Order: sequence, then structure tokens, then C-alpha cells
Amino acid sequence: MKVKVGVVQESPIFFDKEKTLQKLEVLVKTYSDQGCELLVFPESFIPGYPRGFDFGAKIGSRSDEGRQLYAEYTANSIDLEGDDRIRLERISKEQNTYLVIGVTEKQNTNGSLYCSMLYISPTQGLLGVHRKIKPTGTERLIWAEAAGESLVSFQTPIGKLGGLICWENYMPMARMSMYQKGVEIYIAPTADSREEWISTMKHIALEGRCFVLGCNQYYTKSMYPERYMKSVEGEPENICPGGSVIVSPLGKLIAGPLFDEAGVLIADLDLEDVSKSKLDFDVIGHYARNDIFELKVNGQPDIKKT
Repeated sequence: MKVKVGVVQESPIFFDKEKTLQKLEVLVKTYSDQGCELLVFPESFIPGYPRGFDFGAKIGSRSDEGRQLYAEYTANSIDLEGDDRIRLERISKEQNTYLVIGVTEKQNTNGSLYCSMLYISPTQGLLGVHRKIKPTGTERLIWAEAAGESLVSFQTPIGKLGGLICWENYMPMARMSMYQKGVEIYIAPTADSREEWISTMKHIALEGRCFVLGCNQYYTKSMYPERYMKSVEGEPENICPGGSVIVSPLGKLIAGPLFDEAGVLIADLDLEDVSKSKLDFDVIGHYARNDIFELKVNGQPDIKKT
């Protein structure tokens, strides 16, 4: 079975949920019209990854200005209990396209934010949410940690979908939790634009014998609204040059890396290549040593079939 996928390397309308949703809707229509059955968007595409921001925090103190900034970020984050979910499901349904979208998510049950990856089906709506289990560095100031129930995967008509966000992909047991579910299309939204990240994407493809879709933003400092410029005054103009890729189950680049511009990587994935790649290596099959090693993942749900 072949699946046409698109990895969207774009910029949000920073800290403006409404305008970013409008932009996302245009992008989805544009690339679904080109035949894409699955579209992937970067980490915290809505309302934007706050690169360079410190939210007024130092060890032992927080500023009123930083608290106000956090409140603005919260106000523009995605609420899956309200109209945001309905709107995203409508976009997916109208364009008949699966969507995987990186967002910052707020919940009604607490005041914390989560770095989340939404899986949306054109027929079933929101399939589920992966929330980052370990924010990196000072991301921990603004994003809470999720637990095992967030390690979701989905059996869909376009293949088995799953994945991790950014540096979660450096956690061997987190990766293995995805491989154990037989993920065929492994999705990795990120904010990492280093050349080294491409090696990580290739390694995951080789290790998991799966297609890997690595998706980053393209963002320049000039794209920040004027009121936020003080927070990034020490950052380079080309603050996030991108580096999105699509990798085969044998670790070969199918598309990308895309650097220094906005755009989309489109490829036809033949899911039979996943089976072919397992002739000589299968991390959960004939290359596993279940008599020696055992991985228990607390709370991880069974793969959801749709």
C-alpha cells in the first residue's frame, strides 16, 4: 500500500492561535489538493515554539512580566475540550486528510501546559494525544510532564502511526515503546534544527525499521511580533532554519533535509518497504532477545484501531 505524506515546514503566526489556525487551514487545503493523505506539522506549531524566551525566570525568582507572558501563551494554547478540537476535526474531515499537529495544549483540570502532538482522522476525529513525557531543559518551566498513557499509537487505513516529540527521541526506552507497537510511520515533530538531528532521524528509521517523518518550523527572528523582540534580542536572525526530513526504513533520505526556507516535503511511502526492511533486522522480532531483555511501560495503551 502506498501513502502520500506531506511534512510541512512552516512558521506560525506567533502567539496568535486564531491566525495560526487560519494559516493551518489554508496549508491543509493546499497540500490535500496535491493528494496528501497525511500532513505533519512541527512541535508547538500552535501557537509557536517560544525559542529564546526565559519567561522572566531565574533560580529563586520570577518576574511579573514573565508571568504575564505565560498568561498570553496560555490564552493562545489549544483547548481540546472546546471549539479548537471541533475546528481541527472539521479541517481534517473537509480535506479528507489525516493530520498530526504539534501544539501547546491547556487543560481545564489544571493550570499547566503540555507540549502535545494531536492525531486527527478525517473519519474518526481526534484519535488521541501524545503529550511530551520529558520537556528539555528550561522547557520544563512552561510544559508539564505526561505519563505512560501518553505513549499512543494508532492502526489506521494509512498505516500504523506513532512517534515522539523532539528530544524524547533520544530516550531509548521511549523509542522502544513505539517499536513494540509495530509503528510503520514514525512521526517526530521537533524544534531541533541541527545537522546532527538528521542523524537521529536516520538512526530511528534504521533501528525501528519504519518510515520517519521529522518536521521542524522555519522561523526567523523578524517574524516575532515587535512586542516580543526584547526576549530574543540576543538570538540570530535565522533562529530556526528547519531541517525537515522523510527517511526510509533503511535509513535513506527520501526527501530533505529542507533548510533556510518554508515549504513542504511530499513523498509516496510504500508500506511494503517496512516488511522488506525486516529481512535482516527486526528490533521486536528475530533480532530481539526476549529471554534476556524485557521492557515494561507503565500505563501505555494498546494500539488503537480505526
